[in-house]
Order: sequence, then C-alpha cells, then structure tokens
Amino acid sequence: MTMMSRLAMELAFPTLFATRQAFVLCSNFAVVARRSVAGVDMSDLVANLRERALLTGRRVLIVEDEYFLADDMSSALRSLGADIVGPAGDIDDALRIVNDGGVIDGAVLDVNIRKQMIYPVARELKARGIPILFTSGYDRIVINSEFADVPLWEKPLDHRAMARGLAGMILRA
Repeated sequence: MTMMSRLAMELAFPTLFATRQAFVLCSNFAVVARRSVAGVDMSDLVANLRERALLTGRRVLIVEDEYFLADDMSSALRSLGADIVGPAGDIDDALRIVNDGGVIDGAVLDVNIRKQMIYPVARELKARGIPILFTSGYDRIVINSEFADVPLWEKPLDHRAMARGLAGMILRA
C-alpha cells in the first residue's frame, strides 16, 4: 500500500498515525503534516485535502444555458466536494428544482437565461437565505438594484476562483 493510499484510508476516520517517513494528525477536516513522503510535499497534499473538503456534503444549484460553461462550473465545484443540482438551462427548470423540496446550499446563476433575467429564481433563493452569485457577460449596470449585494462574476471567468468564492459564502451562511 502506498503512503498516499494509506493517507486516503486514514482520512476516513479521525485518528493519529505515524510512519517512518511522516507524522500526520487527521481529525475531521484538519490535517497537519510534517516532512515529505516519497518526494511528495505534504503541505501541497494538506492544502488540496482542505480545499477538497470545503463543499463536501453541500448541494449547489447551477443555472446556466451554455452547456460547456455549466460543465466547467460543475467541475470546479465538484473539485471542492460539492454535489451539483442541475444544471438547469432555463428559468422554469430552475424554479422546479428550487421548489421540489430538495436541499440547496448555494447557487451559481447566469443573469440572462435564454433572453430571460434570472430574477425569479434569485428572489426565491434569497428569500430562503441561500447564498447566490451571478455570472454574466454583461456589466453590473444591468443587474436589478434589489440584487446589488449579490456578487457578480463577469465572463469569461475563472471557474475555480468562482467556486472558492461561493464556498466562502456558503461556509459563512
């Protein structure tokens, strides 16, 4: 069994373990590592594990009508451990998802979905206290003033940075 495999197994349970080459303390999502193992910088591994855990068990709704953008957003959010709800490609599908009774912990909403503004979905999510962010190819000036407090990520966007931004919002909620 490689050290990396063993570390992955040990992370499933809070435990303290030691090997000849490394000492690692695992407790929920806190991981402290010393030295490198088989040439792997443990600080990089620790950073990746912490980031991977940011959205573990959280469900994130994506409403985006451009398939490849929705796929890129999904991948970035999954890399942080999120479960993806949708993606929805139109307002009616998004409202159906929102009102189906399932848990939604956060949402990424394209402002303009098939020439319709996303505001009905955004209003419903905000009323429930669910963190949302907008994506758009448009400037902030087109955003309705009732959503002035909603972060806007302008396209083209850095999907990983956007995912980390949403993770921060969800963790603060």
